[in-house]
Amino acid sequence: MAQSVHIPRVKLGTQGFEVSKLGFGCLGLTGAYNNPVPEEEGISIIKHAFNKGITFFDTSDIYGVDNANELLVGKALKQLPREKIQLATKFGITKIDSSGMNVKGTPDYVRSCCEASLKRLGVEYIDLYYQHRVDLSVPIEETVGELKKLVEEGKVRYIGLSEASPDTIRRAHAVHPITAVQMEWSLWTRDIEEEIVPLCRELGIGIVPYSPLGRGFFGGKGVLETVSTVSSLMTHPRFQAENLDKNKKLYDKIESLATKHQCTPSQLALGWVLHQGNDVVPIPGTTKVKNLDQNVGAISLKFAESELKEISEAVPIDDVAGTRHYYGSATFSWTIANTPPKNPNV
Repeated sequence: MAQSVHIPRVKLGTQGFEVSKLGFGCLGLTGAYNNPVPEEEGISIIKHAFNKGITFFDTSDIYGVDNANELLVGKALKQLPREKIQLATKFGITKIDSSGMNVKGTPDYVRSCCEASLKRLGVEYIDLYYQHRVDLSVPIEETVGELKKLVEEGKVRYIGLSEASPDTIRRAHAVHPITAVQMEWSLWTRDIEEEIVPLCRELGIGIVPYSPLGRGFFGGKGVLETVSTVSSLMTHPRFQAENLDKNKKLYDKIESLATKHQCTPSQLALGWVLHQGNDVVPIPGTTKVKNLDQNVGAISLKFAESELKEISEAVPIDDVAGTRHYYGSATFSWTIANTPPKNPNV
């Protein structure tokens, strides 16, 4: 798939937000699954993604030590045409480490986070602003009410939620249209298919799958290459010795199907997610240009319904060993950084 690939543009939500059909998750550039890459290298990867046709970039105020990810993305944006970029960032996680996660969704916190992100990113507005995790101690109506004010002030253009329940999504959407819901979705993580996906389609909300390659598993992480000792995957249930041995059999089946479709296993897995609908925009991340180019190549894949079914059935959910959550906690489903942020409340 060396030929040039055109990445189509699609609408997320029904408010007019248009993005590239494939996004880029910037998390890994400042550590999480690996050591942080040098700043110039991180900037060049973001620029390479843009030159390939990716215009939708995803970050968060909690990624990296001392907000390193937003700062990196901000520096990259200075070298790109801002009007052609769709920038997504998030607020809501105040602390995340091996003991768990703290979240906050009070109106004053929402506003302070937005102001801080705008400054770090060096922009006048955020295209898509997500609540990273829902604060169950604050009514969602209050959190979204403040986000609505930020939209009215022009500081935020569209609102998103991440890892929210169906009830929360519905209640939030009643206060102000939710443009996108970000959830984990891949061949081996299918939780959202029963309730979340139908609800988003009922309400006209776009779906942004994170970890569409199973945190790198379908790219060979833990199978063809060992997991780095600094990687948060060292504590992920699906990458633990006994579970990983079982899961390798699933990889083998995907590898076999990839050979049949003349693509790589990662392209097959990503292509499957891309085929889930025009309202689905996955955001795989990587620190390697080679992997980025492979991900872009997945856009060219075309699967018939019967082929999609065959791919789905190659990874029966009941056969996946280990939960998708770290530490067995339903709230701790996001990747921990190598080092907890020193100033998580900025």
